[in-house]
Amino acid sequence: MATAVSRPVSRPVAAPQLRRPKHRLRLWAVGLILLFALGFVAYTAATLGVVYSTGQRTGYVQKLSRKGWICKTYEGELAMTTVPGTAPQIFHFSVRDSNVAREIDQVSGTQVVLDYDQHVGVPTNCFGETQYFVTRVRKAGQ
Repeated sequence: MATAVSRPVSRPVAAPQLRRPKHRLRLWAVGLILLFALGFVAYTAATLGVVYSTGQRTGYVQKLSRKGWICKTYEGELAMTTVPGTAPQIFHFSVRDSNVAREIDQVSGTQVVLDYDQHVGVPTNCFGETQYFVTRVRKAGQ
């Protein structure tokens, strides 16, 4: 009697499947969100830190109010006229400093000079509704 030699049956070896755990996907998503938030903060800081232009406007403050749902800012209008009796040109401005807003309130009704900085590209209205941020106020002729 001959003994049958049993040989191992060779089965095809499957290629290893690359499965990424769910926590890696979450980590990537959180990292992407943090990167976006950091970029937004850096862009906002850059637009507020870089002054595009500076200048002065002379006229009569006809409105100054504190407004906003979440971010309260001071918003105002300066009526500028070259000759009495002509229609004034309106200059819209924002004030970030409450001390400057208080000074504007004190001199309203008289002709004033507003010093301002223009910041272009600020991504949200939380810092002001206009590009023009008043930094100093004084009575005209001083």
